[in-house]
Amino acid sequence: MSNTTDPAVSQNVSIDLSAVIVTVEQNEPQVMVLPDKALPSGPFGTEHRTLEQGLRAWVAAQSGLRLGYVEQLYTFADQDRTAHGHRMVSIGYLALVHAPLSELGPQKTACWYSHFPWEDLRGGISPKVMEPIRNGLDRWSAEVRGATERRAREMRIAINFPRDPRAWNDELVLQRYELLWEAGLIEEARRAQTRTAERETGSFLKGDIVVPGVPMPHDHRRILATAIARLRAKIKYRPVVFELMPEKFTLLELQNTVEALAGLRLHKQNFRRLVQGQGLVEEASGTSCDTRGRPARLYTFRRQVLRERAVAGTKLARSS
Repeated sequence: MSNTTDPAVSQNVSIDLSAVIVTVEQNEPQVMVLPDKALPSGPFGTEHRTLEQGLRAWVAAQSGLRLGYVEQLYTFADQDRTAHGHRMVSIGYLALVHAPLSELGPQKTACWYSHFPWEDLRGGISPKVMEPIRNGLDRWSAEVRGATERRAREMRIAINFPRDPRAWNDELVLQRYELLWEAGLIEEARRAQTRTAERETGSFLKGDIVVPGVPMPHDHRRILATAIARLRAKIKYRPVVFELMPEKFTLLELQNTVEALAGLRLHKQNFRRLVQGQGLVEEASGTSCDTRGRPARLYTFRRQVLRERAVAGTKLARSS
């Protein structure tokens, strides 16, 4: 008889499915959160044939929401997820819905920029948000003695938080969050420092929680950052944004939705040429009035484009 012990049993591992459920309401990206700001999650049961089936089942049971577009993000199994000998492995998912999440009863929603205010550049770079970040990162960079490591830190700061807004890479959401975490500028880093007394002295700015933004339990803000980065990258080469749109919409509504997700202002005419030139939309019957009362054409997504071809990679047409 073999004496080999099943690692999953000996380590007391359980699998949890976390969902970043996204919609856009009033030009703001909203995610479903629980009262404690945690992302909704549920267990992967033995009765579920696949992970995705398990996700859809518990979301429907808890909220009545029938998910449409769903994709797996990443498996989160860091050591911080171990407590009292129990290891919780979380498999993250991104789900897009058109339904207003605010109408789902006891479930609550939050604008994802409340957790990542530095990611919203639609109104330009906010000094109120960015100055504390730059000050904290400058101190973090200056605290190391070695010139090589200092230059490496300075380069990471320049790439992730450039002073020139034209150099801003909207897809570096996770890298920016992890940089702030490493510099000890967010609440989650302080929690980890408190839990782990073996951290090297000087790895964090002790007590300096200077970055605006609502913290989340455990590593849920990291999961959310992963989802935002994935969605921002995907809208440039796949028509997933239409999963967030009603059946009929104006081109302005479509642009507002893309801007809400990207956190950037886009060039109006270039954006419209891009959408129409790729054959993604076609005119629909009826018109809609914009905020100034002028009639605007309605469009609908050409779903047959998914069968005709893979959408070519594109870049967002940013305004100057």
